[in-house]
Amino acid sequence: MKKHLAIFSLVLLMLGLCAVPVFAQGASGTVKGVCKDAQGNPIVDGVVIWANQDNGQKYTLKTNKKGEYFSLGVSAGNNYTVTLYKNADDAKAGKEMFHFGKVPVSTDEATVDFDLKKQSEESAKGQGLTPEQIKAQQEAIEKQKKEGNTVKALNEKLAAAKAASDAGDFETAIASLNAANEIDASRDLVWFKLGDAYRMSATKQTDSAEKQTRLNSAVDSYQKALQLKQAVVNDKDPNATKTLAAYYNNLAEAYSKAGKIDDSVKTYEMAAQADPPAAAQYYFNEGAVLTNAGQADKAIVAFDKCITADPNRADAYYQKGVNLIGKATLQGDKTVAPPGTAEAFNKYLELQPNGPYADVAKQMLATIGASVETSFGTKKKAPPKK
Repeated sequence: MKKHLAIFSLVLLMLGLCAVPVFAQGASGTVKGVCKDAQGNPIVDGVVIWANQDNGQKYTLKTNKKGEYFSLGVSAGNNYTVTLYKNADDAKAGKEMFHFGKVPVSTDEATVDFDLKKQSEESAKGQGLTPEQIKAQQEAIEKQKKEGNTVKALNEKLAAAKAASDAGDFETAIASLNAANEIDASRDLVWFKLGDAYRMSATKQTDSAEKQTRLNSAVDSYQKALQLKQAVVNDKDPNATKTLAAYYNNLAEAYSKAGKIDDSVKTYEMAAQADPPAAAQYYFNEGAVLTNAGQADKAIVAFDKCITADPNRADAYYQKGVNLIGKATLQGDKTVAPPGTAEAFNKYLELQPNGPYADVAKQMLATIGASVETSFGTKKKAPPKK
């Protein structure tokens, strides 16, 4: 997308009044105001600083959920600078949103409102912008506001779909995600989640034709998600390639469940290429699919790729051993396994001596007349000193 599914939400905060200096003598007044952003929304948790340029006194105030600020006891003066910051961090960094200068404070109430939309328009006029340019700015503001509303609606649909999927109600999840696509069909995350819902719902179908239909729908949804994500994979999103790889992974699983083994293998390869740091997992998944499909030679190759990517992946050694021992032959009363079989099981036992497959690995070694070598790959101990 370069429409990321960014989360737009209003952060609610109670009115926070900072303690202001109290002077035993001298007149003081009250200050207040309302702060709104360029879309006309209240600036919540904003910071407004009233700074007296004549004596250096400062009053730091916070806005409430309505964008309001208020304070009593502000010393009178004729030369205050009133500055608005989006939050406390921006105030510390000096990143202001807007300011007014030469603001007076007397014993009466002083009101300074910040309306960034209005002030932006006035600033544009002051910069000599044409009516067309001002209109373009306003349209950009409206577009941003519309985007925020769209994202909010999509997030609601996604949340409903997740809750339904977690409860095993995939029909409701599918309905929610289809409704989200009716709002905006250009969001890759929505299509990806729809693919998940179709894929997981397929396993609950007793009718083989309906199961295949849902798997096909899952494939179509994942492909749409990939198409949208690939268009922006080179953007500034640091997780773009990881997301792309995850999309490939789930598409590969849908292919495998639909019996499209070659497509599944190719797609797992794409996942590994998209995210090399996570390649071991994708190669392992590829090997599992090939093992289940009875393609031992190709499965062994996949597990070797997994081991190359992560030499400490114990279950890859075990699964490689399983595929190798499946190619064993009988020579008289002796079971002869291909080269590397004993090494694979022993490496598994070295990495996980009490792992879930430890007993089976030992039985496989016994079957081929091999001993358990738990020192596989370890350094020999130095001889004791005399």
